[in-house]
Amino acid sequence: MRQMGLRAMYPKSRTSQPGAGHKIYPYLLKGLIIDRPNQVWARDICYVPMAKGFMYLTVIMDWDSHRVLAWRVSNTLDAEACIAALEEALMRYGPPEIFNTDQGAQYTSEAFTAVFRSQTIHISMDGKGRWVDNVFVERLWRSVKHEDIDLRAYESPAALRRG
Repeated sequence: MRQMGLRAMYPKSRTSQPGAGHKIYPYLLKGLIIDRPNQVWARDICYVPMAKGFMYLTVIMDWDSHRVLAWRVSNTLDAEACIAALEEALMRYGPPEIFNTDQGAQYTSEAFTAVFRSQTIHISMDGKGRWVDNVFVERLWRSVKHEDIDLRAYESPAALRRG
């Protein structure tokens, strides 16, 4: 592949880097027993390969019930889809005590963190080596990809949203 100048097409690594000047919040879940709904919510973004480019699927999930509270599809990795999913989850289920994220620029942005500060929700951010925090969401991504996206090979963003 190198000799032919071919490269695999996928989002580049380091998508969970904080934006320049964005505040990093402490990790609040160490030793915490999560035993009730709305105690801790988490979120994650998954890339979805399309015929031409990528789409990004973001989800808000309750850690206790493992229930998907809201989701959005976007063609960019900016904070807009993340904020829209968060606002929907807040409207439908009320605020959690703690919202846990990684340190990606979407989640450290002023626009995203302002939603939490306006509702007195504690912000927790994973650090390096906290892969176990995403295990429930990663399992969801595996199911979504294997049971839907890989089987249907969506051609357009509109088809992906319908699917």
